Amino acid sequence: MEYKVDIVKKYLNDVLNIPSPSGYTQNIMKYIEDVLTTQKVDYKVTNKGAIVATIEGEDNDYQKTLSCHVDTLGAMVKEVKGNGRLALTQVGGYMMTSVEGECCKIHTRDGKVYEGTIQTIKPSVHIHSDCKELPRVPANYEVVIDEQVCSKEDTQELGIEVGDFISFDPRVKMTESGFIKSRHLDDKASVAAALYVIEYLKVVGIKPKNTINFFFSNYEEVGHGSSAAIPENTKEFIAIDMGCPGEGQNSTEYDVCICAKDSGGPYDYELTNRLINLAKENNIGYKVDTYPNYGSDAGAMLKSGHDAKTALIGAGIFASHGYERTNVQAIIETIKLVIEYIK
Repeated sequence: MEYKVDIVKKYLNDVLNIPSPSGYTQNIMKYIEDVLTTQKVDYKVTNKGAIVATIEGEDNDYQKTLSCHVDTLGAMVKEVKGNGRLALTQVGGYMMTSVEGECCKIHTRDGKVYEGTIQTIKPSVHIHSDCKELPRVPANYEVVIDEQVCSKEDTQELGIEVGDFISFDPRVKMTESGFIKSRHLDDKASVAAALYVIEYLKVVGIKPKNTINFFFSNYEEVGHGSSAAIPENTKEFIAIDMGCPGEGQNSTEYDVCICAKDSGGPYDYELTNRLINLAKENNIGYKVDTYPNYGSDAGAMLKSGHDAKTALIGAGIFASHGYERTNVQAIIETIKLVIEYIK
């Protein structure tokens, strides 16, 4: 089977450049709806705003659901400060040092977008002799808006208020050697993979044995993405998320990573073994790993009371919840495994 890397990269570049912190995902969902409409794939939008796309199979009673999440890390305006700058509150879990000095956008409730930079309250070594010792906690950060504002009133006149969303510049870079560097590869690498798989199934004309649902989750980073609206006949649920290469880990940036256990405990033994064997039988580059500080939409689904086997796979993403990196080969290996699983 031939997999078209340029199409994968196109999907990935598109979704990476659409701001979508948890709670502010309407624009990327519109993009996904447009793709599904183009591919003539049936879908529904849940009350929470997730998208469930369905490709009917021969067996509609034993359905398989695959999830990926479109929501990312971000922030919200906590306070409009007297100097016109913005105090922020985190959306999702990340080290504040990972966004220090980064460009961002402020999304107002009336649809305006302003640019800014996330800085500490003591950003200059030429002024603050103790800037290196400043605790890197949210209270010591602020957004400096790229507008001429000097007071709280100036900023409020722009329409910026408490509760507005802040998204981080993804800084997407794709190298000739196949590496992809960007924020939010968790989990937009998987979103791109899922969209490619859907297109592949439609173009090739594969009718799966079991009905397949693609669950595009929009609240995973805050813990409840797939806690509702899972298709009723789902008997197997695979979260397509990410692997975590790093010290003491087995994962790499070149393989699909199969998670045997995360912070919620082991994944289903039989289903995980089946994925491992599919990878072996089809010469798919894979690594099995465990992740100590990791949760997924599969865990959220189980905790909400759904009865299904679960597994977790995904491309290896280095420096997760920071400025991340992967190789396009890891995304291709993930696509291969998903297609073999569906077939």
